[in-house]
Amino acid sequence: MNIQSLIETKVKEGFLALYDVEIPSVEFQATRKDFEGDITVVVFPLLRYKKGNPVQIGEDLGKYLVENINKITSYNVVKGFLNLVIDDSFYVNFFNQIATDSTYGFVKEDETDARMVEYSSPNTNKPLHLGHVRNVLLGYSVAEILKAAGHKVYKTQIINDRGIHICKSMLAWKKFGEGETPESTGLKGDKLVGNYYVKFDQEYKKEISNLVASGVPEDDAKKQAPLFVEAQEMLRKWEAGDKEVVALWEMMNGWVYKGFDVTYENIGVNFDKLYYESNTYLLGKDIIEEGLQNGVFFKKEDGSVWCDLTDEGLDEKLVLRSDGTAVYMTQDIGTAIQRSKDFPDVNGMVYTVGNEQDYHFKVLFLILQKLGYSWAKQLFHLSYGMVDLPSGKMKSREGTVVDADDLMNEMTNTAREISQELGKLEGYSDEEKEALYKIIGLGALKYFILKVDPKKRILFDPQASVDFQGNTGPFVQYTYARIQSILRKADFDYSGSLSGVEVELHEKEKELIKQLEQYPEVIQQAASNYSPAVIANYTYDLVKEFNSFYQNVSILGEENQDKKVFRVQLSKKVADTIKSAFKLLGIQVPERM
Repeated sequence: MNIQSLIETKVKEGFLALYDVEIPSVEFQATRKDFEGDITVVVFPLLRYKKGNPVQIGEDLGKYLVENINKITSYNVVKGFLNLVIDDSFYVNFFNQIATDSTYGFVKEDETDARMVEYSSPNTNKPLHLGHVRNVLLGYSVAEILKAAGHKVYKTQIINDRGIHICKSMLAWKKFGEGETPESTGLKGDKLVGNYYVKFDQEYKKEISNLVASGVPEDDAKKQAPLFVEAQEMLRKWEAGDKEVVALWEMMNGWVYKGFDVTYENIGVNFDKLYYESNTYLLGKDIIEEGLQNGVFFKKEDGSVWCDLTDEGLDEKLVLRSDGTAVYMTQDIGTAIQRSKDFPDVNGMVYTVGNEQDYHFKVLFLILQKLGYSWAKQLFHLSYGMVDLPSGKMKSREGTVVDADDLMNEMTNTAREISQELGKLEGYSDEEKEALYKIIGLGALKYFILKVDPKKRILFDPQASVDFQGNTGPFVQYTYARIQSILRKADFDYSGSLSGVEVELHEKEKELIKQLEQYPEVIQQAASNYSPAVIANYTYDLVKEFNSFYQNVSILGEENQDKKVFRVQLSKKVADTIKSAFKLLGIQVPERM
């Protein structure tokens, strides 16, 4: 039991003993730097259970805690805040327990409590772009955090490999491609296909302009443009199983999948199970029929099927068109149910999708609950804001997106330029330098995106993200590398246990251990909030605390051997925790910088 849990138990006991009142919880905060103490009980929330002077209640509880917890040496009350001083021996004993625990902070996996996390889910008509980067980084990190918190996790995506947008790329390649392939052009397959999506839009706009010039209203021109009509016909042929169209679709999608795989490998994410819209787009129709019979859905006069969500403060939602064709909602209902069949141990799913789909997921989750699926209450939409660049908004069909591969290359180049300016890489081979630039560049990109609460919009500045000062990935990585340098210079055995050795703690050592003590709770908090930002900002706080310790306390220069061993061990544990936390964010740490 950590000290906070112990204090909470005793505060509840004390409140019952002193006032004959049970309280459900206790609020804590870190003690302010200008007061003596290690942890603070906030008294004000307790006034709703016991009216009185908060200072007097604080005094009563402080006295009770000193008498009943031998690790609390003294207390002071400032207004409604009870500041508690914890004996050094508690922190030393605690540190000795975690010093060599390689899984510190992680909870053993509960195989009966699985979660599925969906992320990426791209269209196969273009490469992954900056928006996908935020999506995959969030989804992957949340999956890793849920694992660390004790859940079994399946990582998945549904690849949007069918529809009119796919046919636009296919048609443009057929008309203008002259047999180009990834091999003949040297382009990644997803980039080649994406070029033809842009080409379609360019030629389509020309046709619209010509029709408008001949007197056709613009709305009619968009529908009558020969390219658009041909793309619609190609989609109909695909749905009818036309051999030539299906063969073209398989070839071009195959190019895209290979391109995606390269990008995913470079960015460092993976999946356990892939779903394809071409296999799932007909799912859900049978469920709609069952729901009609059970009164979950109703049919309108034109034969369309709807779900009435007005009692839940929403509106009526179409789930089947009057001609019997499915809408996206139908497909998503069917896919969720199919996944629950494929993975019966899954108790909940996380959908990593942009905030423009907030309403869609509210409706989807409500409908699945109405259909009687118990796991539907454990569904979560990991909604996130847009990523903007100083240059403005991105548009795929106009070719103005920031390509994910190009972005990663730019980040590596930026890291190279800044590292060369700093001139700290003497003795590195060219190969080692290039590997380090990639680790720094990708670390900068990932940290910049993940340190922000998912719901917030981001203005991404590549140059600022690679700054070696401030709340950045390279700043944290540099601190890790600094500690590795300390460990390399330690020419003595520091692996032994200091259990039973009395070590008087420096204020900075105590603060650092208190920061380490929070790590398990931080992982649980990040998991319950589906927020990698909690991990990122904790790591930054830990690094700031270490740097303050480093500047105020002699480590290798300490004369007392026990103290020196303790400080090296403490430094190593900080480094291990940085590495552990950054792994949850999908970020590597370099041994040297």
